[in-house]
Amino acid sequence: MQKKDWINTTVIPEVAPLKSDAHALSEGFYRYLRNHLGHFLRCVPFYLYEAMAFTIRDRIMEQWSHTWQRYKQPRTRKAYYLSLEFLIGRALGNNLLNLDLEKPTSEALKVFAVDLEDLKQEEPDAGLGNGGLGRLAACFMDSCATLQLPVIGYGIRYEYGMFLQHIENGYQIEDPDHWLRDGNPWEVARAEYEQTVHFEGHTEHFKDENGIESVRWVDTNDVIAIPHDMPISGYQNKTINTLRLWKASATRAFNLAEFNAGSYSDAVEAKNNAEHISMVLYPNDSSENGKELRLRQQYFLASASLKDVVRLWEETNGEDYTEFAKFNVFQLNDTHPSIAIAELMRILMDEKHLAWNEAWAITSQTMAYTNHTLLPEALEKWSVSLMQRLLPRLMEIIYKINEMFLHQVSLKWPGDTARQARMSLIEESSEKQVRMAYLAIVGSFSVNGVAALHTRLLCEGLFKDFCELWPHKFNNKTNGVTPRRWLAYANPLLRKLLNQTIGDEWPADLSKIKALRDFIKPEHKKFQQQWAAIKQANKQRLAQLVKSRCNVDFDTSAIFDVQVKRIHEYKRQLLNILHVIHLYSRIKRGDTDNWTPRCVLIGGKAAPGYHMAKLIIKLINNVAEIINEDPDVGDKLKVAFIPNYNVSAMEIICPGTDLSEQISTAGKEASGTGNMKFMMNGAITIGTYDGANIEILEHVGEENFFLFGLKAEEVSAAKEDYMPQDIIDNDPDLEAVMALLDSGHFNLFEPDIFNDVLATLRNPYDPWLTLADFRSYIDCQQRVAEFYKDRDAWTRMSILNSAASGYFSTDRTIAEYNKDIWKLKKLS
Repeated sequence: MQKKDWINTTVIPEVAPLKSDAHALSEGFYRYLRNHLGHFLRCVPFYLYEAMAFTIRDRIMEQWSHTWQRYKQPRTRKAYYLSLEFLIGRALGNNLLNLDLEKPTSEALKVFAVDLEDLKQEEPDAGLGNGGLGRLAACFMDSCATLQLPVIGYGIRYEYGMFLQHIENGYQIEDPDHWLRDGNPWEVARAEYEQTVHFEGHTEHFKDENGIESVRWVDTNDVIAIPHDMPISGYQNKTINTLRLWKASATRAFNLAEFNAGSYSDAVEAKNNAEHISMVLYPNDSSENGKELRLRQQYFLASASLKDVVRLWEETNGEDYTEFAKFNVFQLNDTHPSIAIAELMRILMDEKHLAWNEAWAITSQTMAYTNHTLLPEALEKWSVSLMQRLLPRLMEIIYKINEMFLHQVSLKWPGDTARQARMSLIEESSEKQVRMAYLAIVGSFSVNGVAALHTRLLCEGLFKDFCELWPHKFNNKTNGVTPRRWLAYANPLLRKLLNQTIGDEWPADLSKIKALRDFIKPEHKKFQQQWAAIKQANKQRLAQLVKSRCNVDFDTSAIFDVQVKRIHEYKRQLLNILHVIHLYSRIKRGDTDNWTPRCVLIGGKAAPGYHMAKLIIKLINNVAEIINEDPDVGDKLKVAFIPNYNVSAMEIICPGTDLSEQISTAGKEASGTGNMKFMMNGAITIGTYDGANIEILEHVGEENFFLFGLKAEEVSAAKEDYMPQDIIDNDPDLEAVMALLDSGHFNLFEPDIFNDVLATLRNPYDPWLTLADFRSYIDCQQRVAEFYKDRDAWTRMSILNSAASGYFSTDRTIAEYNKDIWKLKKLS
């Protein structure tokens, strides 16, 4: 009997659901440790973590399978989230929370004298993202599962994360982040769904048997994309969505002929070149090799993912694409996956033999684009020569899309050749460039920004011409963060208090947190004291982290002033450290009456090729060293730079923060999500009128937000006659700060190393206008210091910030994406 016949005639027994009580979990844990991993209780702690991860994954698999079957039902509209980053952090604790298994798992481990919290620390942070873009994608996946929406995430399974950061002599040093060194117990390899991705080669134009003009892409160098699935658990709803990550592999392990001829290195070259694509997150693109690898990564993600969706479609619909757009939508997370527009056209025309108009109708009705930046330099462009060499068929398609598009522009604005040049997908510079953001706009039915100001500025600036052509395409979707990870999990003490006070429904519906507003009334003094005690406990936990990572003692009675985010000039860590130097200068000249002690924590990674960002890290560390060792300063001021800032560190940092620094140059930050995490945990924001700060201010009220600095319109006006030296000369406090920097006080034995920083601050063309906001910033910081002295008032403000955070849940954001763009049905 054939195997297929055996399956059809055999009754497959029902498998009882796995139990999830403490006894069953302890049995599963020990069975995996002993039988699967071959270890015992006194082994390396990592294997204890792995054993428990496999035990929990067994419970996930049942729900995952049921979810997948629901999503595979015919005529189910699905969304696909394409992103080069998914900064998901650690999975064990998050899954225990979402599956409601924290208590039985903790009890199960106590049998073996193993502490659950210690076990969680053994899990490495997944090296799948860099900053806010990737963390937002992870929060979105969490909310899609919690809202039970059929959404599949597609990304790359990077072997190495961006890098591990450590500090030597104040400088950032990058170490490899081999997060997959010991494997990943959460993933499931799906080799049966591998896809082939083409590179290089050339195109041949011919007529098929029906006389129709056709194209084939031949003599390509191919790479195999192997999917590895990660479960994304919804909050206590038995829904497990899928994050599919692609690993690159060669079509052949090695060239046997070359191997037999004795050239082993040449034999494995193809394998190594292929695997480079998924080897490391976001290579340094300051070199041509870096640029090429980054483009390979983007096309690899787009091509493999689209082919996978096509495979899923044909499983139930065959090769009839009439209704493909009705049941599929792709969300492009920033410009990185925008090559998907040309790739879907190629697949539909060259492989599925649809005519251009049919293929374009499908593509332009299924693609949606999220923009995450207001910085023109961050809108990716690829040289036409590189595209023609690496993706020759895609370049042909882009040229034809551009031809069709410019015809449309000329009909709208006859004779306006300047506008045609501005809007063209091809920038006619000394070296022709493909404007990938423009491709994303032209090929998408929806284009959204990520905060109200961001979206408005896109339409008034970067994408003005496109907004005038297609105003219906543009919409806003203000970002959020998941309250499961960033409040329920990161702040267990506060979670318990909230459950006791307003009920336990808020993690799945954060709008209910507004009930906290009632608890700032005088009759709720006990609650306010409990809130303050929890903040102190969280500050103690943060102080321990700072001591272990930085060897700096933070006094928990001081205000904890925190700025953690990617190091970039527009985020203005430099303005923060100027304020620190100002406080130091005041202490040294004896201006300390009525002083408010302050502990300043800064963290973040600088891109490896970003000289100024790395120099700012060096300055922060040098300033911290001088201040922390000065007996005159003592506990009045402490400064620390926390190395290797990541998701796990933020889970400790945001609950312990008093003051959240969101001080970007107005009009430069698209949204920000760190601001939301801090607010949710009761930190008060000091910030500019920028990004989602504006909406935070509107929800919490101006009296509960420390606002300073120029607004976006004022920034533009100020640039016309910006004279930073005049600002210095007319501000004694700033003059004192600059004098300390000019004298080399913070680099006595490293002469001139901060000259570039000083030149930037004094540059009349400084795009970040750092010194323009200095006076407003230090005055605002003085208001912070005065207000912090009234701890009861500060606590009430803290409570109000949390109470106003309901809007900033990604559940709200995703509900808006679904209502306006995806139009999916909840599948419970």
